[in-house]
Amino acid sequence: MSTWMVTGGAGYIGAHVVRALTAAGESVVVFDDLSSGDRRRVPAGVPLTVGTVLDREALDRAVQEHGVTGVVHIAAKKQVGESVEEPLRYYQENLEGLRTVLEAAAAAGVHRFLFSSSAAVYGMTDAELVTEETPCAPMSPYGETKLAGEWLVNAVGRAHGMATVCLRYFNVAGAAAPEMGDEGVYNLVPMVFERLTQQLPPLIFGDDYDTPDGTCVRDYIHVEDVASAHVAAVRRLTADPSTGLVLNIGRGEGVSVAEMIEIIRSVTGRTEPAPQVVGRRAGDPARVVASADLIGKELGWTAHHGVRDMVASAWDSWCRLHPEARTG
Repeated sequence: MSTWMVTGGAGYIGAHVVRALTAAGESVVVFDDLSSGDRRRVPAGVPLTVGTVLDREALDRAVQEHGVTGVVHIAAKKQVGESVEEPLRYYQENLEGLRTVLEAAAAAGVHRFLFSSSAAVYGMTDAELVTEETPCAPMSPYGETKLAGEWLVNAVGRAHGMATVCLRYFNVAGAAAPEMGDEGVYNLVPMVFERLTQQLPPLIFGDDYDTPDGTCVRDYIHVEDVASAHVAAVRRLTADPSTGLVLNIGRGEGVSVAEMIEIIRSVTGRTEPAPQVVGRRAGDPARVVASADLIGKELGWTAHHGVRDMVASAWDSWCRLHPEARTG
């Protein structure tokens, strides 16, 4: 019987992964410092160890106490702008934290490891569709920690006989249930929700990019699809001890910022005020859209949710936390 330890399993994405794994019949334990997670997101019956991934002793105890045989490492700091301001913190928590988790896993003879990576590893690419072979040139300390993390996972996998999968998330949105939504306001969808709730115009950071409507184009993926990709990866790791994969998680469809704002206004019924164009943000690439061919080939996985599904479920979650948004 496999037992998977999900670090960061009380967070937004982590809680969806825990829910999907348990629904698939996997035995799961959660390790989370609750700095951005919420213990109420952890399903009843799933053990929770509160601790930091920098604490080797706490990790050893959790692995041994629960007989952990596989690790899904999601815990990380993830704000690009903050990483530019606090690179030392990001390298410590994201890279040293990963090293400590890998060290504990290797010492305990754990032979399956799934790492939560990011499309931020690609940086400013001009590829129409970003494949796993697209050169990586991260533009922030956050993206650097994710790319270096992949290198470390792959090296440890080879040295210690660990089956490994690194999953590069694109732009995650949506919620499986209103109580499981993203409570942070760091990504486009909640940022627009916040502005509309305050009766302020949604902001478009630059409309002079080399794209059809001049605004940045991104690949948005529903968090439930992200979770189902983890289930597929866990099954592959269990079935094939020689696994060593790096895979995109995306839909392969680009949506511009202007298009996404119009979808949000339509779904929420908040058509006023109109969006406002302001200056570009430093480091924003014009277009980053995933090729999802390899993950389909290797794991038999494909995304099932569309953009309106993401927005509608995210809006339900937002309104749960901000009831005034429905009526304001």
